[in-house]
Amino acid sequence: MFETTVIAAQAACVFFLAAWLTIGVLDNIFHSALNSTVTAEVLDMTRMREEFPEAYEAVAHRRISDASVQKWLFAIIVVWEVVAAIALWSGFAAMLMAALGQVDPTTGRSLAMLGALLFTSIWVGFLVGGNWFCYWFCHEGAQNTHYQMTIWGIATMVLLVVG
Repeated sequence: MFETTVIAAQAACVFFLAAWLTIGVLDNIFHSALNSTVTAEVLDMTRMREEFPEAYEAVAHRRISDASVQKWLFAIIVVWEVVAAIALWSGFAAMLMAALGQVDPTTGRSLAMLGALLFTSIWVGFLVGGNWFCYWFCHEGAQNTHYQMTIWGIATMVLLVVG
């Protein structure tokens, strides 16, 4: 009974990640301006240039101002999110089947772990890339969200391992 409950809890946690990310993916596909505009601002270092001109001068060479490159990078991000969402849904399905005794729990956890890792890598990528573009100067809210999402992903991976 306990093992089944643990598997069900793990499946639920993977479901939560999958559902959250799927909403984000759909927004990025159908309402892309919600995030592509901010992504372009980070890449162009727009806010830093306006609010902290002296600091900006030291790192201005890092900016990406070409709109076509910005769009291409945003598209790569969305594709990565789609792959992560698919992996999460696959992991959830496998965990659900494991809870029902149809799939080996190790297989379910492995697929779920891959999905959780891909989910977490999105946010770590934003943290690392954002650090390169000094987004902590003017995009603190985004950085805070990325930290929280990273922690959520890591916590899910820990649950999958220790469960």
